[in-house]
Amino acid sequence: MIGGAGAPLELWGGVECTVVRIGDEYRNQLIDTGHASRMSDLDAIAELGIKAVRYPILWETVAPEVPSELDFSWHDPRLERLRELGIEVIGGLVHHGSGPRYTHLLDPDFPDLLAGYAATVARRYPWIEAWTPVNEPLTTARLSCLYGHWHPHLRDIDAALRATVIQCLGIARATKAIRAVNPAARLLATEDIGKSFATGELDYQADHENERRWLSLDLLAGRVQRGHPFRRWLLNKAASAAELDELATGEAVPDMIGFDHYLTSERYLDHRIERYPGVEAGSNGRHRYVDVEATRVAHLRPRLGPGPRLRETWERYRIPIAVTEVHHGCTREEQVRWLNEMWSAVEAERGRGADIRAVTLWALFGVVDWRSLLTRRDGTYDVGAFDTRSSVPRPTLVAKAAAKLGRGERFDHPLLDLPGWWKRPGRTLARPRFNTLPTGAVTARPILITGATGTLGQAFSRICAHRGLAHVLTGHAELDITDEASIAVAMERCKPWAIVNTAGFVRVAEAEQRSDECFRINATGPELLARACALHGIPLVTFSSDLVFDGRLGRSYVEPDETAPAGTYGRSKAEAEARLLAIDSDALIIRTSAFFGPWDRDNFLFSTIERLRRGEDVVACDRTIVSPTYVPDLVHATLDLLLDDEKGIWHLTNQGAISWHELAREVAGLAGAGTDRVRVAGNSDPADTSLTSSRGLLLRPLAQALGDFADHSETLR
Repeated sequence: MIGGAGAPLELWGGVECTVVRIGDEYRNQLIDTGHASRMSDLDAIAELGIKAVRYPILWETVAPEVPSELDFSWHDPRLERLRELGIEVIGGLVHHGSGPRYTHLLDPDFPDLLAGYAATVARRYPWIEAWTPVNEPLTTARLSCLYGHWHPHLRDIDAALRATVIQCLGIARATKAIRAVNPAARLLATEDIGKSFATGELDYQADHENERRWLSLDLLAGRVQRGHPFRRWLLNKAASAAELDELATGEAVPDMIGFDHYLTSERYLDHRIERYPGVEAGSNGRHRYVDVEATRVAHLRPRLGPGPRLRETWERYRIPIAVTEVHHGCTREEQVRWLNEMWSAVEAERGRGADIRAVTLWALFGVVDWRSLLTRRDGTYDVGAFDTRSSVPRPTLVAKAAAKLGRGERFDHPLLDLPGWWKRPGRTLARPRFNTLPTGAVTARPILITGATGTLGQAFSRICAHRGLAHVLTGHAELDITDEASIAVAMERCKPWAIVNTAGFVRVAEAEQRSDECFRINATGPELLARACALHGIPLVTFSSDLVFDGRLGRSYVEPDETAPAGTYGRSKAEAEARLLAIDSDALIIRTSAFFGPWDRDNFLFSTIERLRRGEDVVACDRTIVSPTYVPDLVHATLDLLLDDEKGIWHLTNQGAISWHELAREVAGLAGAGTDRVRVAGNSDPADTSLTSSRGLLLRPLAQALGDFADHSETLR
C-alpha cells in the first residue's frame, strides 16, 4: 500500500464528498463546494505535493436510480488525471450516505448491492489498489439511526447497531468483490475515534460509549466473537449469528485503519445539567445529562487530544494507521494550529513505535453547512486548504503549512507562538471570559495595530484577542504614522511580524478644508509605514475606501477599475494606494465602505436608531448606493488574508448594494422603531460607489450581517 513501515510520514489529501439523504432530498458536498465543476482542482492538489487522495466514486452519483444504469462520465476524466499526476487514488464508494434510493442502511440487501457496485467499479478502474467501501460506518449509523439527522431519521440504539453491522457486511463483501478483480486491493477502513469522559454517576454510560466506539473496526477485524462486550446485544437486537460469524472469519481485517479525529470527537457527560444553561440535556432512560465537548472541560485537558487516541488505536489493533481526516472549521490560525498539533502527535507516536503512515489534509476545498450536519441550507462555507470563494480556488496558509510539513520541513509561524483555543484559558464552559490570550502572551511575536482610538483599531484588538493572535495596539502617542522616527522606535520596541494600519483621517466632510492634514495622515502615513515594512521584510495591511471612485460607473466597482475620486478624502486614499504599490507590491490594501459594528456608536446605523427613538425624522438619500460592511466580518476576513500572505488590493464589503434611505428603513425595522419617520432626502445626483470583488466574495450577504448586528449590537439593548 501507499508508503510503508519506516518510510517518511506522507501527506495525503481528501475532498469532502459526502452525499447524504435528508428526507427525500440528497445533499452532495461535491456540488456545494463547487469541486464537481472544477477539473483544475486536481492540479492544485498535485502542487501541494500530496502523495495520495481519498477520492469519491460514490454509489449514489453513479447509479442513483437503477443498479444497472451507471454513469461514470464525471469520474473517468478525473481519475485518469489523478493517475497522470502520479497521485494514488483511494477509492470511496459510500461516504456518510445510505446508498441510492433503492436501498438504505437497514436494508438486508444493502451489502450485496454494494458488493455488486464495487465489482463494477473495480473492473472499470483495475489500477486502483486502495479502497474505502464505506466511510465511518459507526459514525454514519449514529447520525442516521441514533440521532436522527440523516435518512432513515431514527432515534433507536438497536437500529444504529443494526446499521453498523449492515455497513460492515457491505465493506466485507465489497472488499471481497474488489479482490476478485484485483487480488492486490487493500482495505482502508475509516472511523471517527474519540473518547467519552463523565462524572462518577455516568461512568457506566461513558464505559458503554468507549467500548462502542470500536465496534465497526472490531467487526471488520473479526474480534466480535464469544466474550466480546457487544456480541450478545448484537445477537439479541441487531445481527444474526451467521452475519457475525461471517465477519468473525477475519476476511475483512483492514490493511490499514483510517483514524479520523476532531475537536468534537471527545465528549464529557455530566448529570449536573443546571451547570450548563442553554445546553440541551438528553436521557438514556436512567439519567438525564448533557453531552458537551470534553476540550471545554479544563481538568480533562491532560487526557485529551489525538496523541492518546492514536496510542489506544495502535495498541488495540497493531494494524498500520493513516490519519485520514484533519480539518477544523474555524479561523485560519486555528486551522493551522490544529494541523500542526495533529502532525506533531503523529510524529510523537511514531517515535513510540506506532506504525502511522500518513496525515490527510481533509476538506481540501472546504465544507458547506457542516455546522448543522447538512440539515439546513444556510450556505455556511468553512474554508479548507483552498478558499473556493475566488474564481480560481486560492491556497490558504493551511495549504502552505501542509505542503511544508509534507516535505519533511518544520513549519514556523508567529501564530504558533500561542496554542489553539482548545488549550487557552477562558474557553472552558466553567470560566468563560472574553480575552483569551494566556499569561505570557507578551513573549509571542505580535501584530502591531495602529489607530487605538478608532472603531477599526478597537475591533482588531478585540478580535485578535479572541482569536489568540498576539498584538500591540498603539495610539498616536506611541506611534505617529506621519513621523518616520516614531515608526522606527515603535518597530524596535514591539518587533512585530506584521503591521495593520487602521489610523486615518476619517472626517470626510472636513477633508476639503483640511486637505493638507488629510493627505499627511491618509497618504504620507501609510507610505512611511510601507517603507518601514519593506525595510524589515514584514507585511503591511492598510485600508482604503469606496470613495476612490466617483460613483458614475453605473455598476459596482471591482479591484481593477481605475480610480476616479470626486473629493479630497477620496483623492488622499487613491494617492495612498498608488504610493504603497510603488514602494511594496506585497502590501495588502483593503478597500471597504460604510462600516458598522456591534461595539461602537459612531456609525449611520446607530445614529438612525437613536434619532428614531427620540421621535425625530431620519432623512436619507435614496440615490446614493453603498456597500455597508459589518466590522467583525471585515476584521476576520482581513486577518485571514494577512495570514494567507495575500497582496494587492482587495474589496471587502458584505455582499449587496443598498441606498442610504433603504438602509435606514432596514435598520428601523430591526430596532422595532417603524419606518414611517424615515424620509427621502431632497434631489441629488445619483452615485453608486458600491463595491464587489473580482478576487473573491469573502464576506457574507448584507442581510445576514444586519441580522447579527441586531442580535449582538450594544446599541439595540
